[in-house]
Amino acid sequence: MIFHGSLVALITPFKRDLSVDEKALEILIDFHRKNGTHGIVSCGTTGESATLSHDEHKSVVRMTIQMCGGKFPVIAGTGSNSTDEAVDLTRFAEKTGADAALVVVPYYNKPSQNGLFTHFGAVASSVDIPIILYNVPGRSSANLMPETVARLREKHKNIIGIKEASSVGQASKVMRLCGDQFSVFSGDDAINFPLLALGSAGSITVTANIVPKKVAFMHNAFEKGDIARARKSHYELEELNEALFIESNPVPVKTALALMGMDSGRFRSPLCAMSAPNRRILTDVLKRYRLI
Repeated sequence: MIFHGSLVALITPFKRDLSVDEKALEILIDFHRKNGTHGIVSCGTTGESATLSHDEHKSVVRMTIQMCGGKFPVIAGTGSNSTDEAVDLTRFAEKTGADAALVVVPYYNKPSQNGLFTHFGAVASSVDIPIILYNVPGRSSANLMPETVARLREKHKNIIGIKEASSVGQASKVMRLCGDQFSVFSGDDAINFPLLALGSAGSITVTANIVPKKVAFMHNAFEKGDIARARKSHYELEELNEALFIESNPVPVKTALALMGMDSGRFRSPLCAMSAPNRRILTDVLKRYRLI
């Protein structure tokens, strides 16, 4: 299975009682199927994995795989700040039929580079499915350095890529150290196009939740060699990308989906409703994009 292009970091929809909304999840997956998304990432940051119980987490992964039905790849978020928990979730993803696992840098613990090497090595050694590392220092407080990524790639052949949400410079260094057979994915919609220009495989994208066709179009244009059109698409998406991160993800994107008439706008505490000024900004942007 080759992972490339627009891989949506899918939200997890909740009912009014904040239980997982299976029907809304199926509607969202069908929305992506019809609009050209290249793959689904389930139970990542945007999917509010931090407030899903382990049983809920596994249930959402299972449902997502079943609903996708092999139409496009499913990458299951399986990270944790406990190595044993990450191993358990990754083994479950493999058993259930996920095409790959996305494993975030352990948060709060602040492990050293050797600790990160040991953590990811333990996860990779426990399964045969592809592992995509996820580096997001702004949330985890620990930065997985390019040299450590290269060490992991050298030792564990099923570590096939990384979602890089630190900086263009760090992503570039990972590409240089790890070579063409290692896939780097943008983890920040603002730098999707710049990383494509450097050689990334695609993006694990929040913005595709609401405009999947537009995000997929940019990636498809670049892949076909139409760089000018891809660049134009990047600039067309820029204001929307900014608005979707005006508060902590996934609050703006779930609010946007609700404003668009998709019943997906609830989130679990400690996340809460957007402030009134930010909601007005988001609403104005959605109107300019003719999404509402």
